[in-house]
Amino acid sequence: MESASELVEFPLLLTPIDSNYRACTIPYRFPSDNPRKATPTEISWIDLFQNSIPSFKKRAESDASVPDAATRAEKFAQRYTEILEDLKKDPESHGGPPDCIILCRLREQVLRELGFRDIFKKVKDEENAKAISLFEHVVRLNDSIEEEGKRLENLVRGIFAGNIFDLGSAQLAEVFSKDGMSFLASCQNLVPRPWVIDDLDTFKTKWAKKSWKKVIIFVDNSGADMILGILPFARELLRRGSQVVLAANDLPSINDVTYPELIEIVSKLKDGQGRLVGVDASNLLIANSGNDLPVIDLTRVSQELSYLANDADFVILEGMGRGIETNLYARFKCDSLKIGMVKHPEVAQFLGGRLYDCVFKYNEGST
Repeated sequence: MESASELVEFPLLLTPIDSNYRACTIPYRFPSDNPRKATPTEISWIDLFQNSIPSFKKRAESDASVPDAATRAEKFAQRYTEILEDLKKDPESHGGPPDCIILCRLREQVLRELGFRDIFKKVKDEENAKAISLFEHVVRLNDSIEEEGKRLENLVRGIFAGNIFDLGSAQLAEVFSKDGMSFLASCQNLVPRPWVIDDLDTFKTKWAKKSWKKVIIFVDNSGADMILGILPFARELLRRGSQVVLAANDLPSINDVTYPELIEIVSKLKDGQGRLVGVDASNLLIANSGNDLPVIDLTRVSQELSYLANDADFVILEGMGRGIETNLYARFKCDSLKIGMVKHPEVAQFLGGRLYDCVFKYNEGST
């Protein structure tokens, strides 16, 4: 269930792509590993996906748009569990050996084959409505910070705080279902700097000296992540004269915002003159990335996004799926930023950081 049009390579990846780009960050196996035997890393990641099945099943059961949702949700849990067990026995079954892209794709395929198109729709709509009501307050708090470096840091903290709203993480899904999340409290309670990857001071220096003409932002979750984290940051870029392209998923996956949803969100936030709380938003574009997973392989993006990205001079990949689990080491011809929160213990261990640590990885363009 990919985008109808053919997917192409993202034009800003450093070439030759074959030798410079690998989508998945964490190697689950090495060439010397036995192809018929699952590695300890593969098993730990398969277990992680297995642990998330109950929360996905619960969401699927309550999907009112699907007849016999409870029966189909049970089938999803059984079928996806069987696939994961197969991969433990034979890593080359089901298109393996497994990596984070394959494990996500198999989960989505099972859900879609059983008629589930968007099991997180209800919670996304609720969280979007909540975040929209807070948007102006959050933006005005940012605007009240006069010192540019402090305002930038506050905007960055907002992105991390928003990124906590992630129902793909079993622990966070549980916390969320109990008591929701407070955006402003989350901003205050981030792990202290230095973060596990912390290029914020370098970026602050760059920010003070230059502005970018065109910025592509690969966005992540609905709700606070998109509306209270990314959009205030995008608005600041607009105010500084950048054109900003927000690239959102073609099809639903977990609680990630989709292209149609993002168009609707932005139209609700703009005033009658097309402004976002006083800032002209005519230079804000929304693009369909062509992606249908919570992770992304940048050799497979929509032709629309490829065309829009051709003359961009800054790429931002936001969220654990797009900016850490995939693409953390991706190299670009232009400046790039990978920003996200570490929400799986396995990722924290790989990076040598803490759970809920922050990644802020800034690189100048390579040639």
